[in-house]
Amino acid sequence: MTKPDSNTFQGVQTPIYIIEEEKLRRNLQLISDVAREADVEIILAFKAFALWKTFPIFREYIHATTASSLFEARLAYEQFGTPAHTYSPAYTDGEIAGVASLSSCLTFNSLSQYTRHVDKALLANPKLSVGLRVNPRYSEVGTLLYNPCAPGTRFGVTADKLPKQLPAHIEGFHCHCHCESGPDVLQRTLAHIERQFSGWFPQLKWLNLGGGHLMTRSDYDTHLLVDILKGLHERYPWLKIILEPGSAFAWQTGPLVASVVDVVEDAGIKTAILDVSFTCHMPDCLEMPYHPQVRFAECLDQLEEGDEATREPLVYRLGGNSCLSGDFMGYWRFARPLEVGDRVIFEDMIHYTTVKTTMFNGIGHPSIGMLKKDGELAILRKYVYKDYQNRMD
Repeated sequence: MTKPDSNTFQGVQTPIYIIEEEKLRRNLQLISDVAREADVEIILAFKAFALWKTFPIFREYIHATTASSLFEARLAYEQFGTPAHTYSPAYTDGEIAGVASLSSCLTFNSLSQYTRHVDKALLANPKLSVGLRVNPRYSEVGTLLYNPCAPGTRFGVTADKLPKQLPAHIEGFHCHCHCESGPDVLQRTLAHIERQFSGWFPQLKWLNLGGGHLMTRSDYDTHLLVDILKGLHERYPWLKIILEPGSAFAWQTGPLVASVVDVVEDAGIKTAILDVSFTCHMPDCLEMPYHPQVRFAECLDQLEEGDEATREPLVYRLGGNSCLSGDFMGYWRFARPLEVGDRVIFEDMIHYTTVKTTMFNGIGHPSIGMLKKDGELAILRKYVYKDYQNRMD
């Protein structure tokens, strides 16, 4: 292990994701405090963060996780050490027994999925608590790609399709409507959930409010969140309340450190080509889309091709190293001209990014490192050719 300069990461071999233990523990402590004060259970969603070598740290603060597939359920059971709270849009005949055996709670996306699989699930795990995802047809998520309640959504059952008496084994409702949202959004969403579904609450034991509660963001009002959840308890004291954020756990806990490998210019636009790829290593930037913060650079996200500022000497597009034509973003203004070997540090690249990477073009994954509290950099994983080859088996 080495002790790098955590500001510039000079001397660190790139590309590499670096998760910072001190920042991770800060988030975990805040989440643990909210859970205790509001008397709710807050669990880790693997779809946003699944670096299992950090689970010993997580277990100091939380007690359960949420899975969306058989593999994630196995990760929960085998590496976190507890059965998962599992939800999937569709379970298959061949996997339902395995998923159920690795889960404590299992949520069905539709009544037809429930009817098809519930008996097999309970046979595999008689202690299983069964839930149903519901859809209040209300979400303030602006980006359609991330909006789970958009018209025509494939997620959840609307109130008009539920029978007055729920099927025998359903003990909980799961409702996911948020994406990096504040507590005020939850407050407005709950009004819709309660108006449409509270008539069934006396038949339930738990209510899962899903993810997207970005309580570790610096401007998030955790006091309001606690008050909202306490109010929910007062209205329905028999319900166990569950939240399963993903981004909140790893929010602002570390960067993706890259290096410049070439600088090319066309039509007056300079592109710094890096040893990372947006499509392979930062796909949310292209999907959302959003411009990530780059350390020591000013993001000029309002610039468009043709603007005179794109031709300034210190303004660069940043380009990935894949063959996808659109594997670039721009523009950023740097303090000095970029040269081969210069570090480019993308901030906040741990949540979601680390679980969505691909090896398109055979491009290797960045290594994964942890910056320990004492300043030592421990390499958790370094990827090699075999990792790519095994994907092609």
